[in-house]
Amino acid sequence: MATLGNITFYADDPRMLAHFWSAVFGYPAAEWEDPLRQELLDSGLTADDLDRRALAEDPEGRGPRLFFHHADGAKTGRNRIHLDVNVPRDPGDPRSHDEILAAEKDRLVGLGATVVRVIDQEWGPWGEHYYQLQDPEGNEFCLQ
Repeated sequence: MATLGNITFYADDPRMLAHFWSAVFGYPAAEWEDPLRQELLDSGLTADDLDRRALAEDPEGRGPRLFFHHADGAKTGRNRIHLDVNVPRDPGDPRSHDEILAAEKDRLVGLGATVVRVIDQEWGPWGEHYYQLQDPEGNEFCLQ
């Protein structure tokens, strides 16, 4: 049975985008640090090669692992796949889900996200209330 490895993004600035998504999920900002950096350089990679890739990884291994590879051209059009990002639910938090959602939206905008629109509708028997956002390079994602 297959398991999920990386979720990979093509990026104009892989390091910047990796740092954005690391902050979204509360991961430490990853860098190519020694001894791994030196091992990669010793294998024949260059500093430019390392600058063209980056990583956002949960140090506890529970959250998604995101990999960023330098794009060979500008992003055009809408993503064919996007991430749905859930806000944490703390039963001890007296705020409503909408208040928590709005506060998280504000935090992500502070990190560099852009609000595309807010969705407030019914889909069959289910209510939908979420924000459609874009990361700093225009990749769409939903905050729910």
